[in-house]
This record gives sequence, C-alpha cells and structure tokens, in this order.
Amino acid sequence: MRLKLIFAAALLLCACSDIRAESPTAIAPAQTRSIEDLNYLGGEAAMPLFTDNMVDIHSRFRQGMFRKGLAFRVNGGPQYTQNLLDAPVAADQQVYVGQRAYEAVWVQPILSWDMRQLNLHRAQLYSGAVWNWVTWNPAGPKALQLWALYFYKEFGRDRVELKTGYIAHNMNFVGLFVGGSTATGTQGVYAVLPYEAGMSFFPLPTPALDLKVNGPRHTYYKGALQRSMDPKGGPTEVSRNHTGFRFAPHGDKLVTINEVGYSRVASAHVHEAWFRAGYIGNASKYTNAVTGEMEKGNHCAYVLMDGQLVQTNGVHPEQGLYGGVSYMTVPEKKNAYARYYEARLYQNAPFRSRPTDVAAVVASHTEYSPVFTDNLVAQGKTVWRASTTVTGSYSLHAAPGNYISLGLGYLYGPAITPHVDNALTFTATWNFFF
Repeated sequence: MRLKLIFAAALLLCACSDIRAESPTAIAPAQTRSIEDLNYLGGEAAMPLFTDNMVDIHSRFRQGMFRKGLAFRVNGGPQYTQNLLDAPVAADQQVYVGQRAYEAVWVQPILSWDMRQLNLHRAQLYSGAVWNWVTWNPAGPKALQLWALYFYKEFGRDRVELKTGYIAHNMNFVGLFVGGSTATGTQGVYAVLPYEAGMSFFPLPTPALDLKVNGPRHTYYKGALQRSMDPKGGPTEVSRNHTGFRFAPHGDKLVTINEVGYSRVASAHVHEAWFRAGYIGNASKYTNAVTGEMEKGNHCAYVLMDGQLVQTNGVHPEQGLYGGVSYMTVPEKKNAYARYYEARLYQNAPFRSRPTDVAAVVASHTEYSPVFTDNLVAQGKTVWRASTTVTGSYSLHAAPGNYISLGLGYLYGPAITPHVDNALTFTATWNFFF
C-alpha cells in the first residue's frame, strides 16, 4: 500500500505542475518539437536515434504518428553463443552460457507519446512489451510480458527529471553498457551483483519512482524507490508474475537506489568523463547461507569510472579511445557472487571509414562467495572460487537500424559448480531497430 501511495502522489504532482493559465503565444508550437523527444529518455544507456532506423524518419508512417505526438518502434534481434574448446554437454549438465549452443531472441514493441494534447511539456508516456526466448532459462529468463509503462517529466529546464511506473533499472542506474548504447554495449561480460541485490533488469520491470537532480559542474544525484525483484531470481519472478503487471507479490519489499556522479560530454576542448558511485539497499528477506534463516539487509555498493583517453576527431569529439574500471560488492552470506572487478578499453570509430562502429576489450574478475563455495565443498561438490574473463568484441553498424556484434571471450572458472574446464566462447548478436 505504501508503494502505491508514493507512485500515485508522484503522478498527481507531475500532472498538476503544468496545469496553469497560459497565453496562446506561451504554448510551444508543435513544429519546435523533435521526434527524439519520443526516444528513450532519462536513462544511463541510450537507444539509437530515430534517424538511425530501418524506417525512414521522413516516411508517411513516422511523420503521420509524430504529428499526433506518437512514435512506434520495434527493437529486437537474435544471439548465438558457443564454447569452441569442448563438445557440448547434455542439457541437464549445462552450468554456463555457451556450454551448449545458446540461442536467444528478443522483440520489443514500444509506443511513446509526448502528451502535447494535454498541454504537458518536456513529458512522455512510455510503454512497451517484450517477448524474450532463450534455450537456457537461467540466462533469460523466458518471458512474454510488460517491459515498460511509465510517465517521465522534466522540471526547471532539465534540472530535475522524474520517472514513475514499471521500469527496468539496468538502463537507468550503474551504467553497465559499454559505450552507453543499447545497440553496441551489450557485447562482452556484465556484472550480476546489482541484480542479486534486487535491482530490476530487462526483461523484468518492477514498479518504481525515479528522481534525478542535475547539479552544477556536471554533477548529479539519482535515486529510486523500487519494488524488489524476487530474491530467488528472474525465473521465479516470471513464474509468480507472468504478465509483469503484478504490483507487489508477497515477500518482495522496497529497494532503494542512491547514485551520485559526475558526467561530462565530449567537446572540441574537453574529453568525455563519467564517474558514478551508488548503493542499493533491499528490505526483502534473503536466505543467510550461514544460519539458514531468512533475514533482511541485502545490498550492493558500486563504483565505476569511464573516461576518454584519446580524441581522434575534432569535428566529432565523441570519437576516440576510452578506458573504464568497475568495482562492486555484496554480502557474502546472502549472494553467490560476492565481488566484481572490471577493466575495459573501447574505441568509438576504430576506423575513419567506420565512424559508428565500436571495438572493445573487457577484462573482469568475479569472486564467488566463500560461504556458498564452502557449503558446496562440504556436500562433496567441486567448485571454482573465482572467475576471470577476457572478452574482445567488435560492433559493426551494418546499415541504418542494424548492428552486428561479434565477440570472443576466454573464461577461467566459468561456473561456481562443478569445477568444469575453462571455455573460449564465440558470441554473435544482431540488434535491429525498426
């Protein structure tokens, strides 16, 4: 009930903020609006512009909807991953992605509205569904459900941003996408620790209220109140909430996310820089692996930094060589994956003739919880105590709205249990934007 009251109050505040007497000349004319106002807003990862799309921005379809303040798009694509060092194992023996041929397909239809008919400015109603299918459910999960349904509003010349509704927070906090784009940043490794602590992620949204305050000198604060994901993970979340609309399943309590950062975009005179640090706290009960009791107190702390090392094009200052590091930690008694370290090096426009391609090398080290691994050893099972990976990838912008990513990753300690051989996985991904 408390969550419902918070979200209802936020919607009422936003709706009332623009209900005021205005002269006809004070209302922004429709021609000053941009179709990009209907793109994904308020996130730490961005979707490609509507100009980078399989449907031309000047088509009758796009322009006809835009005149009504609407935009419809479909994102999707397949992925394939396979270990190149060993023969595939039986289906009931698989413990990591690629140990058997892994295939995934996702499709996201999205409808957004700039709410001009309600005389709301710098606002957006964003909705989307998702079909996510995988051959190995622990890496998915499989889902056909709501992906997004929220209201977004900016205040005070973009000083304050508010978003409330059903939200998947992996695009809004932490900054896990290499290069900051959903088109090119999904290749390589990623950290699961924020998800262990209950942060929502694709394709599973939860009710949430987000607030971002853009401060002076490129600083910002960002916070969220979110209903927790199921403590047992994504497959359990789907089994208890098939449509994604269920507001508060029993046992899923409040998650608070707080993040502070410094974000400076590249220009002809300065290099891009982005620092962020945050804390995720969860009031839900998790199993304590030492006592076997259910208790509160799960959390995740993180620090990440990315910076432009070399600027290769003065006309397009975002092009160049970037470097980044990450550190994350969660309680060992409540989570199987305890600490995560990452170092990355990536190049925007690796070739002058390929200005929108991205090449990346990402190295990570994950420490598994000694509490969990000691319990497994006591049961007579073999374990890895940690995992180290190195992944190289190249994302090719093949055509408008089409990205093909190829990656090769070496995994030393690919799963907690059993103590399986190291792996060399090949991954191919096609992302399309219609």
